[in-house]
Amino acid sequence: MTDGIDNENILRPNANRTIDAPFLKIDVPFFIDEIKNERTWLEGDRNAITLLKTTLMRIVLITLRKGAIIKKHKAAGAISLQVLEGKMIFKSNDQLIELARDEMITIHEGIPYSVHAKEDTVFLITINTSSY
Repeated sequence: MTDGIDNENILRPNANRTIDAPFLKIDVPFFIDEIKNERTWLEGDRNAITLLKTTLMRIVLITLRKGAIIKKHKAAGAISLQVLEGKMIFKSNDQLIELARDEMITIHEGIPYSVHAKEDTVFLITINTSSY
């Protein structure tokens, strides 16, 4: 992906789209519909698509089915997580924070966290990749 294009693959055959450009308009509702119609979502408990990938930042749109869990992990850079649809529980150390539509959380670099979907959930995660 050195040319700013996300090339096709078996799970996303129509993937040829720009994911890095000086200006990039992203139609989030379009991509929500797109990943909700892919086999990965229809047959599984999650799906995701990278919307932006640069040397400084990555933005990923993620869908989780009710009950799906993203296991404890940590990002190398600071992140923000914004819920677009549904509800989730964000857990870090001993803190449990419920997040619903239009709510977001920010997390400093290196803090371990996990996510549990209380409902079918769609969220954006923005990762500062400058420290990778």
